[in-house]
Amino acid sequence: MSFHGMRIDESGAIPAEELKAYMLAGGKPEVKVAGTISACCQAKGCWMTMPLDEETEMRIRFKDYGFFIPKDAAGKTAIAEGRVFTDTLSVEELRHLAVDGGMSEEAAAAEITQPEVTLAFEASGVIIKE
Repeated sequence: MSFHGMRIDESGAIPAEELKAYMLAGGKPEVKVAGTISACCQAKGCWMTMPLDEETEMRIRFKDYGFFIPKDAAGKTAIAEGRVFTDTLSVEELRHLAVDGGMSEEAAAAEITQPEVTLAFEASGVIIKE
């Protein structure tokens, strides 16, 4: 296990697949979530994504840009503690994130044409299971 940011533990983590239902049921925005890292920033390790269902991914950023995760973390299980919220990402920001994730600038410009409203997460601490 590796720890990043604030030292946290695994207790009370909600599976990422249950997060939408938790929030719709009036759950608190301060939460601990567990799931598989589907992608992470290949430039610095400054964000990661977790699937919420077969069609939706949640981007997890790190509080105050204060810590990073290994760039080879995709496919590993993670627990993140922090705050979940609704976010609107501009086309420019989505393209930047896509390039950081490994997509070419040309492909990002061609494929990303609309802003996106999604659940997002700001983590104060992350555990990555090896």
